Amino acid sequence: MTRHWRVDEVVVDTKTDFQHLVIARTAQGLSLFCDNDRQSTELSQLTYHEALMVPALLLADTVERVLVIGSSEGVVCQMAVQHGASVVDHIDIDEQAVKLCAEHLPYGYTPSELAAAEKGEGPVRVQYIDGFEYIRTTSEKYDIVLVDLPDEREEEAQHNRLYGADFLRMCKALLRPGGVVVNQSGCQTMWRNTTLIRSWQRFNEVFDTVAYYGSDEHEWAYLFGRADVVEDPTALMVERLATAGYRPESIDDLALLGNSIPPYRVRQSLA
Repeated sequence: MTRHWRVDEVVVDTKTDFQHLVIARTAQGLSLFCDNDRQSTELSQLTYHEALMVPALLLADTVERVLVIGSSEGVVCQMAVQHGASVVDHIDIDEQAVKLCAEHLPYGYTPSELAAAEKGEGPVRVQYIDGFEYIRTTSEKYDIVLVDLPDEREEEAQHNRLYGADFLRMCKALLRPGGVVVNQSGCQTMWRNTTLIRSWQRFNEVFDTVAYYGSDEHEWAYLFGRADVVEDPTALMVERLATAGYRPESIDDLALLGNSIPPYRVRQSLA
């Protein structure tokens, strides 16, 4: 299955050291494509990023220190700060991609905000290094470890290793008590759910509590893992939503309840 986009204006078309990156104007506004896959658009990016970050903000017992791997636009880093985080370490291997997003996209970092984050002036600290190696070697501890990458590939790809169970265990080892690991876990539709099923199996292998959020307005699903047992993670998130520091525009209590059950085939994959 292929998906075709009509591009009305090409703003950037370049090959970085790691990927083919295009920023273009489409029917959904300014849009980011990496290796020919849509990553975010002006129309839908907030729905995507809130589905990724908001459940993690609500499930973690505290949100003081956050680690973000990937997510070049920087939107989730800004959400974490709005929620009250005092330290947000943003690690991305592709410096050129992050800078181009800040320069051309109307969401996420502005160029001046990125420049300050590169210098560590403020709560967000940006480093351009391999996220796998950072997580493998760092002694820092975090309340949220968020991994936002292009979808896991069937073919060999450098970022596939950041989806494996061993990598999740390394992320888990960085958590402070009550902390959460989250990743973009795949697509919930039955004809594209292979990577979501893999992620569901891996999260349940590694974590004692696994929460699911499948966006009702986007095609992506997300998994959230805690090292300890939480009897009803959805109820906990709903309870905390009313007093959350970050106020979502695309998620309410009914969305948290309605989108918390994985698809049948995903759940059955553990049988």
